[in-house]
Amino acid sequence: MSITRYDPFRDLRTLQDEVNRLFSTNFGRAYGDEGIARGAWTPNVDVYENKDQLVIEAELPGMNREDFELTIENNVLTLRGERQFTKKDDSDNYHRVERSYGAFSRSFTLPQTVSGEGVTAEYKSGVLRITLRKREEVKARRIEVKGEGAEGKAPQVTDAQASSASASATDSRKAPKADR
Repeated sequence: MSITRYDPFRDLRTLQDEVNRLFSTNFGRAYGDEGIARGAWTPNVDVYENKDQLVIEAELPGMNREDFELTIENNVLTLRGERQFTKKDDSDNYHRVERSYGAFSRSFTLPQTVSGEGVTAEYKSGVLRITLRKREEVKARRIEVKGEGAEGKAPQVTDAQASSASASATDSRKAPKADR
């Protein structure tokens, strides 16, 4: 048996680390812009897009496919489920449990550019990947502009047209004086 020197501040540092972890994870998420429902824990997600689709990847390690569900209603995608804590053996005495357990719910308001139809979801290696197709009418496309090119002639304005346009522009800037 080795002798360990007593550090009176060790417990205080541990408490400070736990409080810092609490504030950095739970409060940051609870008051974020994403409309996250409060629960015992919330899975971390990445949301990104490309020209054809919006992708949401959620970390759900240690869960089975039956432990969570995915729904879309009123243009809101909701992922909810529960990660259960199970003891390996009743005789085990845990000294520390750092993984989070319990019910969770994450909701994402979908942009108008995304179609709720044709959604695919795949759960592999503890990561749920949800793929939503973008609507055809909102995909970026090139529009051809017809008309004269740089070598073409610019429209000609005669002196009479220029002076009448100038006069109407000047008249429109004059405000009538109100009677008092």
